[in-house]
Amino acid sequence: VMLDPDSGLSLTIARIVQRLKGSSLHSKLERQARISLHNPEIKLESLKEDIKDFLKTSGWEKKLQNAVYSELSVFPSPCHPAAPPEHMKEPLAYMRKAQGSWEKRILKSLNSMCTELSIPLAQKRPANEQKELLSKWNEMGTDEPDLSLFRPVYAPKDFLEVLMNLRNPNYDNGEQPSFRNHLGLIQVPLKVKYIPELKEDFSELGLNIGQLGIDDSAQVPPEFFENEHVLVGQKVLAEQDSAAAQQYVRRGCPTALRADLWALILNISNQPEDILYYEQLKSNVIQHDLLVDSLIYKDVKLTASNDDYYFVFEDYLYQVLLCFSRDTSVLEHFAYSSATPPKSYIRGKPGMEEYAVFYPPNGKLNYNSSILSVAPLCFLYHEPSKLYQIFREMYVRFFFRLHSISSHPSGIVSLCLLFETLLQTHLPQLFYHLREIGAQPLRISFKWMVRAFSGYLATDQLLLLWDRILGYNSLEILAVLAAAVFAFRAVNLMEVTSLAAAEAVLADLSTLKVMPLLQIFLFATVT
Repeated sequence: VMLDPDSGLSLTIARIVQRLKGSSLHSKLERQARISLHNPEIKLESLKEDIKDFLKTSGWEKKLQNAVYSELSVFPSPCHPAAPPEHMKEPLAYMRKAQGSWEKRILKSLNSMCTELSIPLAQKRPANEQKELLSKWNEMGTDEPDLSLFRPVYAPKDFLEVLMNLRNPNYDNGEQPSFRNHLGLIQVPLKVKYIPELKEDFSELGLNIGQLGIDDSAQVPPEFFENEHVLVGQKVLAEQDSAAAQQYVRRGCPTALRADLWALILNISNQPEDILYYEQLKSNVIQHDLLVDSLIYKDVKLTASNDDYYFVFEDYLYQVLLCFSRDTSVLEHFAYSSATPPKSYIRGKPGMEEYAVFYPPNGKLNYNSSILSVAPLCFLYHEPSKLYQIFREMYVRFFFRLHSISSHPSGIVSLCLLFETLLQTHLPQLFYHLREIGAQPLRISFKWMVRAFSGYLATDQLLLLWDRILGYNSLEILAVLAAAVFAFRAVNLMEVTSLAAAEAVLADLSTLKVMPLLQIFLFATVT
């Protein structure tokens, strides 16, 4: 049910005011306003206006604008007041149901591991263990615990199987008129964009527009564009305006400015209270041992330790992910996520709501893909609490959508469908050929998208891609890039005769240049 624009706006304003009221920004603004009363320029007869002017000139108005912009970027537009609350999480009932049964399956896997290994979900660490963990907090990677009995809660291919079996029960399978021609693995009718719409959405990537990540654009000599772009970037940073920064990074971030620009877009300023919060999470990790700690350990060992780019950040990954698992502020994102945090019961009272707690405290059980979302950020942020906040914000804005079943345009289901639709529409011969030999393209590209290409692209290319995720506040570019990679390797792929051979052609993406691929696919494809 759509709201008329006016009541939609007033609901949005009310929600933002409500959310900001409890924030530290609110108390800081109040304090500044009080302090300003001692200024001689502030007159009693024009008190309200004078205080407003003071907040404007002293930079506080900008901070408030950025906080409002941040809320608008994260929270969806409000539903109609009559709509049930679960509509904010996910409007389609069959998607909610599928997500629910997927969660049950993950929980079952976790509980059976608990029983098999007779390990509790959580326990207090003995004092000597606490001491030891604290002393080697910065070198956890040197530890080699025996984790052979632990297994990841699920693998990407299990998740893909679930998505392939999704069906809309309102359709009789024999008659999905608009959808009958879709021959991919995803069989749900969601609206996805075609190239003309994508061109419009990603217009800043056009062939005649200067941007970082393109070495030889004929229109603009790259070094001329780059120097100019750096100057503009410095201005954007000086202005401290999140919305301007978001617009700016659509054309790529200069390496030296990227860390600050991303922090500005995500409205992360690493205040003393944020550092204190991180320290509290750390002490929580030191004091309590959770079963998910071993899963995080195992996942990091399996994923990052063997990665040529990321193995050096192993210690950072443990710190960030262990703290993340304890962070109850992450629970807020479940208001607009189709997922629901799992519950556990303390003191052995299953089913009694007053003994229910979320487990783990942040409500998230699988860390396999998150490791690869943290690793690239380690190139930009070396201060643990700042690295932590940036990752948490990236997760609750973007990455959670890659691990839950929903109809959102940036959700993994829509991305899979967008990828298949683009291939089937623009490279039909290739699509049919791969399908015929049992090498459905999505079986290959799924892992790229679910990990936002981390661990597949060279780091400089990955960061250029993530610039655009932040710039467009959308993950759709992941599906476009996945299709562009197939287009780029199409000649070789037309010659393969098995899934294994197709995988071999696409095994190494580390030499790819992201921006030229995207440009050519979007703007040089005949539509």
